[in-house]
Order: sequence, then structure tokens, then C-alpha cells
Amino acid sequence: MTFTHRHLLGIEHLRAEEIVTILDLAEEYVTLNRAAEKHGEALAGLTQINMFFENSTRTQASFELAGKRLGADVMNMAMQASSITKGETLIDTAMTLNAMHPDLLVVRHPHSGAVDLLAQKVNCAVLNAGDGRHEHPTQALLDALTIRRAKGRLHRLNVAICGDIAHSRVARSNIILLGKMENRIRLIGPPTLMPAGIAEFGCEVYDDMEQGLQDVDVVMMLRLQRERMDGGFIPSEREYYHRYGLDAEKLAHAKPDAIVMHPGPMNRGVEIDGTLADDINRSVIQDQVEMGVAVRMASMDLLARNQRALRGAA
Repeated sequence: MTFTHRHLLGIEHLRAEEIVTILDLAEEYVTLNRAAEKHGEALAGLTQINMFFENSTRTQASFELAGKRLGADVMNMAMQASSITKGETLIDTAMTLNAMHPDLLVVRHPHSGAVDLLAQKVNCAVLNAGDGRHEHPTQALLDALTIRRAKGRLHRLNVAICGDIAHSRVARSNIILLGKMENRIRLIGPPTLMPAGIAEFGCEVYDDMEQGLQDVDVVMMLRLQRERMDGGFIPSEREYYHRYGLDAEKLAHAKPDAIVMHPGPMNRGVEIDGTLADDINRSVIQDQVEMGVAVRMASMDLLARNQRALRGAA
């Protein structure tokens, strides 16, 4: 298998064949997760520590379940009650954890680059579970697996990413991944929610939902990230839904077999119509949750293999 990285900090440094390696292994774990006996041994004897400096339900539960299904000893650290709140620096926390000899460290942090900094200070493999507005690599990978399974391929598709692009690390990781796989990417949203330098992303940009959705294969909705907003980016949620919320009328402009995605958590009636979100013929939102466990199992499995290879070489 083609995957030689020590950490998984972002999509930016992955080659297309390495992305395919993760997705192919994840397919095997989809099968395992649907079996009556769901346990593997890939992480047996290893210790996984989850450090979430930001609250998360889906991602933390997904990583925890992935580690346990592969036989790891999994520890969740309550970072809101940790020594960080007493003034300890991130570096000191990293050094303390390093002394406990973990094998896998899963980190979510509100500041871009914090996970990369931490990875430089520890001897174990580090997985980025989201850092600020920077990246969320496993979310992009699970989205890619969901698309590949639904469409039968992951290249030369028309993909629309809609909503709060400016504050979304999910959007950034997906733009990078989908670009590496030769897809045509459209970004749709109000100008106030588009990042600076958007022209450099190599995407088509629309502020009209119906124009942007014309003949797309995949519609990926994003949550309004109010916790990252420091001003009036939209007039009101009602106005936002009218112009940029996905409903059946707007979706009719996409291809008849277009799939609907959302990384969660969803604000029903703001970003997406609730009925559409639950439509099993169009929505793959629950599939994304299922693929998340498999992708995280595959990612940790590959990193653990590389860890063992490095120790063997030493």
C-alpha cells in the first residue's frame, strides 16, 4: 500500500494514490463494521489518546469507536478541565503526554497550526481532527469515500460546496482533495462568506444558488459557523435560508441523481430543508457518519503500520 506518512495532519501533503490507499482500506473496514463481529487487531497493544480542545460529538465518538474496534486502549482527555485552563502551554501538555508513551494522538484544536506544532513535539503518530479554519482531513476522506461509493468514481465529477466557505476547514480539505482527484469544484455562497483570495483556489464561484447547482453531481452543504464569526455576515437566518438553504426547488437544478451531503451538525431550516436531509433517495448524510468510522480505522491502521516499521528500522 502506498502510504508512508508518520502523521495525518492534512490533505495538502497527500498524493492522489495515497488518498486511494486510505479509501481502499476503509472499504474493507466498512465490511467489518457491518459484520456481526466488528473487532480487528490492527491496533492491539497500542494506546490512543483523544485530545479535543473543541467540543465534538460525531468526530470524537467516531475516533473512539474506530480505535476500540481495532483493539487499541483508548483514552479521552477532557481538555476543558485540563491543566491548559490553569495556564499550561500546549507544548508542556504535549511533553507530558509524550512521557506516557502513547502510540496515536487524535487532536482537535480551535487554532490553525496547533496540531502541527504538537506533532513536532511528540514521538507518536498524530491525527488532525480539525484545527481552526485550516484542515479536517478525515472529514474530507470520509466525504470522498461516500462520493465514490454513491457515484462509482471519485474523479471528473461536478461538485458544489455551498454555504459558509470562509470559516470552514471542511471546505478547505474537500477543495484540496477533490482538486487532486480532478473534479470540477463550484463554491456557492454570499460574498461575505467567501474567503480572501478565493480566486487562487481554482474553483468556480457563484453567489446565486440556482446557477451554481446547474447540472452538478454532488451538493455538499456546510454549517453556518457562528462561533467563528465576529460580525454580521448574513442579514438573518430566514433570509439566508431563502437564498442559500437547500430545498427541493433549488436541488431541481442539479442532476436528477445528484447526492446531498452535510458534515453535521445540521441547522435544519437554515442550511437545508429537513425533509430533504432525511430523503434516503437523495441524502447520503447518514452514510457519511458510517464512512467516518471506517476512514478513521483505515487512517490509524496505516499510521500504526508506519510506526511499527520505524521502530523496527531503529
